[in-house]
Formats: sequence, structure tokens, C-alpha cells
Amino acid sequence: MNKIKLSRKEKKTLIRIIISLILFINLLLIDKIFKLDSILNIEYGFILPLVLYFIVYLVIGYDVLKKAFFNIIHLNPLDENFLMSIASLGAFGLGIYKGLSKQEIEGFDEACAVLIFYQIGELFQRIAISTSRKSIASLMDIRPDYANLEKNGIIEEVDPSIVQIGDIIVIKPGEKVPLDGEVIEGETLLDTSSLTGESLPKEVSVNDKVLSGTLNLNGLIKVRVEKMFYDSTVSKILDLVENASFNKSKAENFISKFARVYTPIVVTCAILLVLIPTIFLGDFSTWLYRGLNFLVVSCPCALVISVPLTFFSGIGACSKNQILVKGSSYLEKFNEVNTIVFDKTGTITKGNFVVSKIYSINNDIDEVLYYCSVSEAHSNHPIAKSLIKRYGKELDLSYSILDIPGKGIKASKNEEEILCGNEKLMKEYNIEFEKATDPGTIVYLSKNDKYLGYVVIEDEIKENAKEVIQELKKMNIKTVMLTGDNYKIAEKVSDIVGIDEYKSSLLPKDKVDELQLLLKNKKKKDVVSFVGDGINDAPVLMLSDVGIAMGQVGSDAALEASDIVLMKDDLSSLLKAKKISKKTMQIVYQNIYFSLIIKIGILILSAFGLSNMWFAVFGDVGVAIIAILNALRAFKIKD
Repeated sequence: MNKIKLSRKEKKTLIRIIISLILFINLLLIDKIFKLDSILNIEYGFILPLVLYFIVYLVIGYDVLKKAFFNIIHLNPLDENFLMSIASLGAFGLGIYKGLSKQEIEGFDEACAVLIFYQIGELFQRIAISTSRKSIASLMDIRPDYANLEKNGIIEEVDPSIVQIGDIIVIKPGEKVPLDGEVIEGETLLDTSSLTGESLPKEVSVNDKVLSGTLNLNGLIKVRVEKMFYDSTVSKILDLVENASFNKSKAENFISKFARVYTPIVVTCAILLVLIPTIFLGDFSTWLYRGLNFLVVSCPCALVISVPLTFFSGIGACSKNQILVKGSSYLEKFNEVNTIVFDKTGTITKGNFVVSKIYSINNDIDEVLYYCSVSEAHSNHPIAKSLIKRYGKELDLSYSILDIPGKGIKASKNEEEILCGNEKLMKEYNIEFEKATDPGTIVYLSKNDKYLGYVVIEDEIKENAKEVIQELKKMNIKTVMLTGDNYKIAEKVSDIVGIDEYKSSLLPKDKVDELQLLLKNKKKKDVVSFVGDGINDAPVLMLSDVGIAMGQVGSDAALEASDIVLMKDDLSSLLKAKKISKKTMQIVYQNIYFSLIIKIGILILSAFGLSNMWFAVFGDVGVAIIAILNALRAFKIKD
């Protein structure tokens, strides 16, 4: 377990608590053994314990009194500082009243105890929040401190925010990449784990793109900056994490509203508990003591702190698993998701085309593959790359290439004329061919007007796609796939991974229409999520109840259009997000119910005189500490 490091302020508070606790325990022991109010043997002997206890009280509680005073001046008195101040000062007032009326002294020790334990609870809360923040900060420790700006052969360390688009920066081994750009000189290995969770280093050289926030491991590179710092990947991610708290969940908003209504009500009840019985039954000191107990236990700290802390811990657990959540509202909503709509390419499939079948009328598949590869040798299209990769041998690059848009390629050399493309190309040149029925992209081939065969190219399905879909079904989540690919491809992918429903041959606008239809027909409590690659799917990501972008950390669309970003291009992150959201909400409701039940129980006991102020302190501080410990469980999610 990591050692907890306290801030300077937390250390000062801890020292103050220790000093106050030592003074209080010694004073309490002396008081119980020797009775401080009788030591001076004077008429108003209670003055000695009053002064001694009040010194301890000021040491431990001066800041609480100060905050309560300034809140009253600013007309915002009804917070926990006000409740603690009134309750503790009231206890001193009760002790003075009993001393003046020659009754047995009580209240001084309890007034000190209230603030000591309140401060222990507050320190515990601050440490818990600070620990959670540091945990997230360490996971997102990607903010660059400087950039090496090169101008006229001189390198100067500057703030990344002043570097302009087109400037050249130098990144040395061991330094963070400060800005997004393109490598113009050198080659190196980059550690991208802080962004993508990928443990293997990424090789980059001239013309490759680099993202800010990654770490240069071994080589010196020069990069031409393509984005200002405020628009860079690292800035967008940090902004997303830092502002996650602004999108509050329904549970957090409920607690905020509850606290605003709850506090005035309990203060009023405490006053009535003192006044009404006193008027009818007398015995002012007894009812004042019960009213003070009522105030102490009514402090809503356990709820006000533990619920936001639970969400903060849940968001931290997501960050730990390379999942960025834009706010607790989306974490809460994702727990309620019961329909997940998937894009196909880049989400269920890798977006990585491979040759799945080669057909030759002459039973010479090498011939078909060779001429297809020769025709596509100068192309950067994914289909061309898949053909060349499958052939894997040296190619004749002396063919003259003519690109025929929307149809394919014509390659010529001496007496040879190669046609490589779709069925439109075959028909245009009047080539008699056998139409393939295989699912996938079909590349037909002819040589000198004679049909030779075809190649089927398919997008690879991600290894764990089927398992993830099956796990979602076990959670009673309906799965839908929307794709622009044809019916056969969509049907094959759907059958392999087990998708419940699918729609094929969709244009971007069609995807929007289909999602709108799903949203229109859903039940009141249904929540629909869309999972896409964040580039072409921005409209549907924004339209869905919870938009999730996969594996596109460098994409502006992924960070801006989605509510959750799966930084690691792995569908299993979806299951982790679901599990974290479920556990987070379980803990939230545990804390709400536990805090309310305990507090209401002790409030009732206090009203009937069945508890004292020590018990009331447990009802406030004890419940708060238990709730905080429970909240921190959300940060530790086991696979």
C-alpha cells in the first residue's frame, strides 16, 4: 500500500489535533479524579474548568468558529461549521448555567470533544479526497513542464503554451512530448502507456505523428508542431479529467438540495425541542442539552462528503483502467444502460483488412495474388496494403498505373494489361466474370481481357469481441450494430459475435435516423449508449444517452463528442466501465441509506434523552468516517 503523504496544511491540522487531544485527555482525567470545580474552594469554582477547557477548545476549534462567523456575515450560516459552533458553545453555555445555578457541572468536556472529533473527521475527509486526487493525478501525470523550441539553430526551454503551429521542437530521451506534431528528423521509441495503456513502446520516425503526453524513451527527434498547446491531446485529456466534477450526477444534486433544506429544518427542530418542552415542563437545562445533541448529530457531513467522494473514486478507478469519464452524471447513467449500439469498423472489428479468400479459375492463386498486388503496389489504401502484405514478396514496379475512380486500377506493361477492381470495372471493359457471393470486399482480376479470379478482403474481428458481447447479454443488455457495410458482411459479423440486431448499408445520416428511432421507441427508464470510433460517428455519439469513443485518444471528435473515452482500444474496457459504474452506485446508495438511518435513529434518541453528546459525536464523525472508508472502496475495482 502506498504511503500517505500529507500536505503542509494537513500536517499542521494533525499536530493541532494531537496537541489538543493530549491536553484534553490529561485535563479530563484530572477533572474526573480531583473535580476541578472544587479545587479553588470558592463559590464559583466552575470558572477554573471553564477556563482550562476553553483554552483547549480554542486551540482545536478557532478555525471552525472563524468560518462560522464569516458565513454568518455573508448570510450563509447554515453549514456544518455553524452547527458545530452553536452546539459546542451551547454546551459551554449549559455548563456556565449549571455552575451559576449550583448544579453538577456538565458540558465543558463534551464541548471540547465535539470539536476534537469533528476536526479528526474533517482531516480524515481531506486526506481521503487528497489521496483520490493524487491517485488520479499520478495516472494522468502527462502534463509537460517545458518544450525545447528550436529557432535559428538555438534551442531554448519555453512554456509549451507559447509554442506556435509550425514551430520546430526538439524532444530528448527521457522527456515528455509536449505538443502534437509530425516527426521531421530522427527516430525513437515512445512510451504511450499513459494515454492508451499499451505496454509495448511505439516506434516513430520521419513523417510519423506523435501525441503530447507520451514519453520519449531512447532517441532524439525533431517535431513540427501541428496544434497549439490548448488544443493538444494532453490539454484536452487533462481538461476532461479536471472538469469531470462539474457534470454532477442526480445523486449528488439530490444531496446538495437535501443539505440546503435539511439543515434549516434540523436547526428549527432543535430550537423547538428546547423551547416547547421547557414552556410546558420546565427544566431548561435538560432540554437545552437534548437540543445540543440534536444539533451535533444532525450535521450532514457523512452525506455531503461521502457521496461526491464515491463518484470521485469511481472516476479514479476508471482513469486507472484507461477510461476517461467526463463527469459523475455519465458514470451514474452508464450504470443504467440497457441497450448498447455499436459501430462496426474500428469498434467490433479492427479496421485492419486482411485477405480471407483467393479464387483462381486456373487454380493458380499465386498468379491472382501477384497481379492484384502489382496493380495496387503504388496505393496507400488499406485494401492495397492487405494484398501486398499477403503476397509478401518483391514486386515489379515498372507497370504504368491508371486509377479509375470508384472502380479500380488498370496496370499496363508491354503487351500486358491488368484490370483489378470491383464488378463495375469488369463490366466497363466487357470482361466476362463470375460474380462472387462471399461476404467481404471483392477484388476482381483480369489479364488481357481474360478473367483470372478474385480476392476476398475482410475486416478482422477483434479477438475478444464475442466474449464481451456475451458478457453484456448476461447483464441483460441488448446489443445493436449499425454499419455502412453491405448486408452480407454485417450478417457474418453479427453471427460471429452474437449481436442481437443489426442494420447495414447505412450512410452517416442513416445511422442518426436509426439511433433516433431507438431513442423514440425506448421505455422511460431505458438508457441507450453508442460505442464508436469517435471520428465518423460524432453525430450519433452526441445524440445517444451515453456516447462512448473507442481507442481514438488523438481524435478531437473522440474527446469532444463522447461522454466516455476508452483510451485503450479494447472492448473489455466496456465491461470494466460497466462494473465500476455499478459498484460506484451501490456504494453511493449504501452511504445514503446508512447515514440517514443512523442519524435519524440518534436524532430520535436525543429528542427523548436516551443519548448523550458523546453518542451524538459518533452519529456525526463516526458515521462520516465509516461512509468515507466505504466510498474509497469504489477506487479499488478487481478484474
